[in-house]
Amino acid sequence: MVTVMVAHLGRTTLFLLGEMGRMLLFLAATIAWFTRPPLRPFQILKQLHFIGFKSSFVVVLTAAFTGMVLGLQGYYSLRKFGAEAALGSAVALSMIRELGPVLAALMVTARAGSAMTAEIGIMRITEQIDALDTMAINPLQYLVSPKLVAGLIGVPLLVAIFDVVGIYGGYLVGVELLGVNAGSYWSSIESAVEWKDVYGGILKSISFGLIVSWVCCYKGYYTRMSAEGLGTATTEAVVLTSVLILVWDYFLTSVLL
Repeated sequence: MVTVMVAHLGRTTLFLLGEMGRMLLFLAATIAWFTRPPLRPFQILKQLHFIGFKSSFVVVLTAAFTGMVLGLQGYYSLRKFGAEAALGSAVALSMIRELGPVLAALMVTARAGSAMTAEIGIMRITEQIDALDTMAINPLQYLVSPKLVAGLIGVPLLVAIFDVVGIYGGYLVGVELLGVNAGSYWSSIESAVEWKDVYGGILKSISFGLIVSWVCCYKGYYTRMSAEGLGTATTEAVVLTSVLILVWDYFLTSVLL
């Protein structure tokens, strides 16, 4: 019994290590092919429109209600200590440091990441990727590289929008609804938010954009040749990306503090 358990653990460990190695090689090959001409700027703009612009509505909606909830909960928590004037800094620091990058990346994963996996997976199943190879067009350069670049550009922009909308959502609830002084709300933000906080949020958003594009494209590119395999790959892409975002957020936070 013990031997069987150890053997199963060893097989699982070897599989995970092999999968990590394949993912790293996939990322390295994608970056290497992107540096070779042609650069395909039209494909990058197309993917930037898909990842960035088409995800903006769900990001803005999520940001507004996240900021409003922070304003509501923060007001009643701070009121116990007579510190309602610090509501602005509490909302802004929460949004800029943690909630903005993480929630925006999760929303992009749910909307755009799953679609990228399904798109590339369908191309794999219908042998369109093999057709690109036949026409001497590298699939990594044509399909994956533009999505990777668009993720690196689009996700930080969406995070910036998330932060601004979330802070204003907290303002609407805290100032307009609950009566916190508007001047103290904005002045507490100005005094509490430092460049280190903004820099950390930017670094997180760039890394999250890379994770979303990388993992979702990888899962789609190596989809099993069946409809069930496509569904499994899409599910695995969303789950794995979400987990990696949360785990990487912890490590970055521990380093940046």
